[in-house]
Amino acid sequence: MLKKTLFICLLFISSVSFANLGGASKNNVMESKTKLDTAVFGGGCFWCIEAVFEQIKGVEKVISGYAGGTSKNPTYEQVCTGATGHAEVCMIIYNPEMISYPELLLLFFTSHDPTTLNRQGADAGTQYRSAIFYFDEKQKTQAETAIKMLSEKKIYGNPIVTQLVPYTTFYEAENYHQNYYANNSEKGYCTVVINPKLAKIRANFSKYLK
Repeated sequence: MLKKTLFICLLFISSVSFANLGGASKNNVMESKTKLDTAVFGGGCFWCIEAVFEQIKGVEKVISGYAGGTSKNPTYEQVCTGATGHAEVCMIIYNPEMISYPELLLLFFTSHDPTTLNRQGADAGTQYRSAIFYFDEKQKTQAETAIKMLSEKKIYGNPIVTQLVPYTTFYEAENYHQNYYANNSEKGYCTVVINPKLAKIRANFSKYLK
């Protein structure tokens, strides 16, 4: 697992150097002295994605929510039925001068299994699908390049099923979902599912940690 993780890291570093993929996209949802940028990822339960990216330097805010569905203002209970078509996602607001979109992709692909269709571990259903919601052609190209490299190098034993979807609408999840790990780290799901993901990030990507 460590060898695979390090190889993924080297592939992404090479891609940034070769294709000049770093830097900000044109879509900024917050303004400060430095313009912040946004990524939206779905990789299973949003508690997991949120917990990982809240640890990363350059990430200003992580918001758990829903994207990719057809219903307006869906509730958690509605999304869990699969009827709304939404995925659990996190909106990641970051400083592109501190971390690039390809580096966020690196962390995304190593913090979940992108080969399991509509499932992450015991969490099953279309709401748990692996998905990247891109804001512009630059983000789309970066994601396509990452998936192509991982596929060509056969990093995973099975095909990558991560969806690439144009961003449309994001619905913020209920308050009790926000900062879930920080507020509930002692609960069973956090200790059994989230802690191993965080341990993997800490062991292999310490330079990205706050």
